[in-house]
Amino acid sequence: MYLHEKIRRKVKRRKVAIGLFRVDETSEERIRRAVELADFADVVVVDEGENTEKELLKLLENGEVDAAVRGTARVSKLLEAIRRKYSPLRVGIFETANGTLFLLSPVGVDEGKNVVEKLKLIEYSKQLAELLEIPKKIAVLAGGRYGDVGRYELVDRSLAEAELVAKLSGGENLEIRVEDAVEKGIVIAPDGISGNLIFRTLCYLGGGKEYGAVYFGLPYKIVDTSRNQSPEGFARAIAVATLL
Repeated sequence: MYLHEKIRRKVKRRKVAIGLFRVDETSEERIRRAVELADFADVVVVDEGENTEKELLKLLENGEVDAAVRGTARVSKLLEAIRRKYSPLRVGIFETANGTLFLLSPVGVDEGKNVVEKLKLIEYSKQLAELLEIPKKIAVLAGGRYGDVGRYELVDRSLAEAELVAKLSGGENLEIRVEDAVEKGIVIAPDGISGNLIFRTLCYLGGGKEYGAVYFGLPYKIVDTSRNQSPEGFARAIAVATLL
C-alpha cells in the first residue's frame, strides 16, 4: 500500500486541484496516473501552461476547491505569487523505509533562516503531528557533534543555535544524529538546504516516501511536492490535502 496506515484511514473525500506543468515528457503521464490512484478524492487537473500556477491559486482563492497540490507546477512561480501577500512556511511529511512517519522542516532552501522561523515551524509541526497522530517530541539537528566544537566556526554556530531552539521549544538537541531524530516525530534541520538534502537522500536513495510539504501561514490549503515525484508520491500528497 502506497499510503501509510495512519494517513489512509483518515482520508476524506474532498475536491483537490493539482498542477500540471510539462517540465519533461513524463509530467502529464505521472499526474494523470496520480489522479487514477487518488480515487478517494475529486481531483481537478490544472493544465494552463504559463498560467498554471496563477490558475491553481485562483481556484483556492475563489473557494472552488478544498485544497491544492503543487504537482509539477513551478515552485518559483507559485511562491512568487503567494509571497506578494503572505509569508508561508512549509513542513514536510515523510516515511522511512521501515515505516516510521515523521515531520521535517525546513525543507524550502530559503526557509528556517533563523531561530524565530524555526520556532514557528515547530509550532506548525505540532499542529500537523496532532492531525496525523504521530509523536510530538522535537528533535533539533545541528551540523556536527559537541565533540567537534572548535574545528569549524560554522559547526560551532550550528550547535549553539540548535541548543537555543531546543531550549526555547522544549525539544532536544540531537546534534547531527538524524537517524535518532526521526523517532521523535518532529525534526528540525539546521537550515533549508540540509533539510532538502535529507528528504532527497531519504526518498530518492534510501527507500523512504514523501507525502508532500504542507504550507502554513496561508488562508487556504496547499501541499507542495517535488516536481520529480512518482505518481504514487503525488497521490500521497493528494491524500494529505484531503485531511487539511
